[in-house]
Amino acid sequence: MFAQVVSILFPVMALVAVGFAIGYWLKPDFRPINRINMDACLPALVFSSLSTMPLSDGQLPLIYASLIAVLVPGLLMVPICRLGGWNFKAWAPLHMFRNSGNLAIPLFTYTFGDAALSSAVLLFVVSACLHISLGLALLSKGGSLRQILTAPVFIAAATAMALNLTGSQVWSPLHEATALLGQAAVPVMLLSLGSQMTNLRLSGLKVGVIATLQSLVTGAIAFACIYYWVPLPQMQLQMMVLFTMLPPAVMNYLFAERFHIEPEHVASMVLFGNFFCVLTLPLLLVFAFSLAS
Repeated sequence: MFAQVVSILFPVMALVAVGFAIGYWLKPDFRPINRINMDACLPALVFSSLSTMPLSDGQLPLIYASLIAVLVPGLLMVPICRLGGWNFKAWAPLHMFRNSGNLAIPLFTYTFGDAALSSAVLLFVVSACLHISLGLALLSKGGSLRQILTAPVFIAAATAMALNLTGSQVWSPLHEATALLGQAAVPVMLLSLGSQMTNLRLSGLKVGVIATLQSLVTGAIAFACIYYWVPLPQMQLQMMVLFTMLPPAVMNYLFAERFHIEPEHVASMVLFGNFFCVLTLPLLLVFAFSLAS
């Protein structure tokens, strides 16, 4: 079991370590790289995966599970923030919108093989669409329908699903081109995540630890709801163990900075949450594998 966990995590953590070294020694500006990745490579990955994914009523349980994974932690944070005196807008999104792109897609692929890629992409698409709609509405006190409809990830997902559901075949050279472009998304995500780790500061350790522990608790409750109420195949159930307790998405910091909602605290929670996944992911993988027995 130990060797299996190490073999799964090593490729992911190795690329994160390379990204950290790049960020430390070269200090590149990843912002334009991340923009290209989010607006080109990731939509290509979404399109190439969803356009060939068997879509039917059988995928509905996974969509229900992803909604539970996002919404339940947000509801749980309402009383938690009131009791702790914390700003709901700063703390809740970190538990709702987790690292379903940079970390989850490569993690699921290395853990369960290529068979998990389509499910991983579907989970990411649901989470990303909720983040740029519900998440932005929560922070900005306004609607964001235009923002979600014009997002490249949403356009790619909607186009792929429309072609898929209507039985239209994607032109083979187009599929190969988008698949080739999409292959760049995962390693760039991991390198960018590693580069962000150079911004860790000990002054944010306390808030980072508190947020990480809260995230594990709210995620575990969300998974319990999924386990008892949503009928999922074994592999997807194992994926949800990881998905519900992933560290927060880096995009949470970008939104907090944009709307001036405690960006320093949010940055600490995001960075330390992803740093501590070195400790939490092996334990979550062991638990996920135990569900197969």
